[in-house]
Amino acid sequence: MATHTGNSRADVVPGRRLPRPVRDFLDTEASGGMLLLAAAVVALVWANSPWSASYQSFWHTGVNVNFGRYVLEGDLHRWVNDALMVVFFFVVGLEVKQELIHGKLRDPRAAAMPAIAALGGMVVPALLFVLVNAGSDGARGWGIPMATDIAFSVGVVALLGNRVPSSLKLFLLTLAIVDDVGAIVIIGAFYSSGIQPHFLGAAAAIVLVIVLLNRAGVVWLAPYLGLGAALWLVTYASGVHATIAGVVLGLLTPARKLVPASLAREWANDLEDDPSAEELRAMTKLARHSVSPAERIAHALHPWSSFLIVPIFALANAGVSIKAEAFDTPGAAAVTGGIMLGLVVGKTLGIAGAAWLGTRLGVARLPEGVTWPMLFAIASVAGIGFTVSLFVAELAFARGPLQDAAKIGVLAASTVAAVVGAFFLRRACRSAEMEPA
Repeated sequence: MATHTGNSRADVVPGRRLPRPVRDFLDTEASGGMLLLAAAVVALVWANSPWSASYQSFWHTGVNVNFGRYVLEGDLHRWVNDALMVVFFFVVGLEVKQELIHGKLRDPRAAAMPAIAALGGMVVPALLFVLVNAGSDGARGWGIPMATDIAFSVGVVALLGNRVPSSLKLFLLTLAIVDDVGAIVIIGAFYSSGIQPHFLGAAAAIVLVIVLLNRAGVVWLAPYLGLGAALWLVTYASGVHATIAGVVLGLLTPARKLVPASLAREWANDLEDDPSAEELRAMTKLARHSVSPAERIAHALHPWSSFLIVPIFALANAGVSIKAEAFDTPGAAAVTGGIMLGLVVGKTLGIAGAAWLGTRLGVARLPEGVTWPMLFAIASVAGIGFTVSLFVAELAFARGPLQDAAKIGVLAASTVAAVVGAFFLRRACRSAEMEPA
């Protein structure tokens, strides 16, 4: 078991030791979390204002897209959830791929603690939800309290600044990424319906073509854009939720550099003081290829996902009418209670309990500079489920009282987890700073 090694600020808060891509990712998520919160508040106020009817009518505006004799029908709300959120899950897939190749998930021993903790943080909330809702129509929502919202949770940690050790931030990020992988598996396996095998076969064929193009070293973006759009379309038609296509595309994106960075630096050093246009074009191409496609695409799309797509999702999904009669429907109160119990209590107990068990069994250890009170507090912060929890609520329940009850539970639980987690994390970090060397 790791212990605290000193009381200097560098020991407790090694914030600058995080790799640049990780720092950039955390900064974007933290800033995006503030915008996400604002969008959620706007949606709630709008849906509970005298103009609530306009909220419902706006998001239920029909939008049809024609492909010859084929027509994709849906309203704005559905297009946000089934099409726009593909970009969000694509970015998640890119981040998972980079973690598997270059990040903490590359080393099984280093990944053991967040992976074990994430597993506990998924299983225990689901079990608590089922315990409350067993035998009722609400039991289908067992996957709702399993998720951790990266943007909100990172945003809460960012409020405490450099008090939080970088190793704890990395632990939370890795845990949330593993959590996202679990959510993706659950969505694909348990919240898809009406599976069409021939469309699944078409999706598999498209994936094979993408793999062959990668193996052949094709770097031209156009064929991948076309194949990506086709993959989304056949996945949508297959009955598997269309956002899974985004994750698959992210995982298929190469995460290794096409050109060593050292070669790009050598070329830059050898450039003349007045390089020609052709030399500059060659240098630009070389520099672009010295960054992996996964990192380059993630860098381009992550701000769009955090600052536009996820806030739009919150605006479209967080607007639930909060009224006492919302719980008159049988099972509605149990759904809300089960989600709150799962996210607020289940996440904390599941993550901290699994982490403790992992250290006792000798298969995991606390991150450097992290104390048990810090880990307990970050486990509470991980109870902020918001984005993916709302997403699963949309899949678990049809539009109506149970879905509204689920969303109320997600919003309430995420608020409680944020406040409680921030309070205990601040105390834990302050106590660590005051410990004697």
